[in-house]
Amino acid sequence: MKKELIMVGPPASGKGTQTKKLAEISGLKHVDTGSMLREAVAAETEAGKIAKGYMDKGQLVPVEIVARIIKERLAKDDCKNGFILDGFPRSLEQAEILDSILAEIDKDGDADLKVVYFEIPVDNLIERIVYRRSCPDCGAIYNVKTMTLKKEGCCDKCGAKLVQRADDNEETAKSRFNTYFEQTAPLIDLYDKRGKLVRINAAGTIDEVFENLKAVIK
Repeated sequence: MKKELIMVGPPASGKGTQTKKLAEISGLKHVDTGSMLREAVAAETEAGKIAKGYMDKGQLVPVEIVARIIKERLAKDDCKNGFILDGFPRSLEQAEILDSILAEIDKDGDADLKVVYFEIPVDNLIERIVYRRSCPDCGAIYNVKTMTLKKEGCCDKCGAKLVQRADDNEETAKSRFNTYFEQTAPLIDLYDKRGKLVRINAAGTIDEVFENLKAVIK
């Protein structure tokens, strides 16, 4: 049976990190909206060309264009046995759109859909964001409060000097959480009522959370 996983959770809950780890051991394709948009633009698909026009102007790509790109991406051969979707849906409106996409893609076979909710207190999230540092070269992410680096201020993987994103501060973090709870949190109730939601404790270490994740997707 085809396995379809949707990752849902607030900013800094660890979805991206855990999804990458899960994709490596499961063989499921990790699909995120950012990568899909970049791939469509690079491939110069019809939807990609339209999206590029908005992106070049610094504008948000309309949801109907994003939906077209997602449908095209999930229909590719590397997703035929399943996928892990990260970054979509982010609202009830987008959930309805995804329902239509999956109904079309899965019409000829069985699919097992699970929505994984990364549950974590807001205080933990704010701390993660404030102490988060990233590598500008390889993209590795670190928490300078909870992790011991081989060399202070430098990436363990490639040695580059770590940087802090301009929006990784408490004020901006709280604003992002407000947006999340207003727009994305209602998805939890939606998928819970459908019997598709599984919850994991995302407040632990990366390894602890990964064990929690593996336990619920069997």
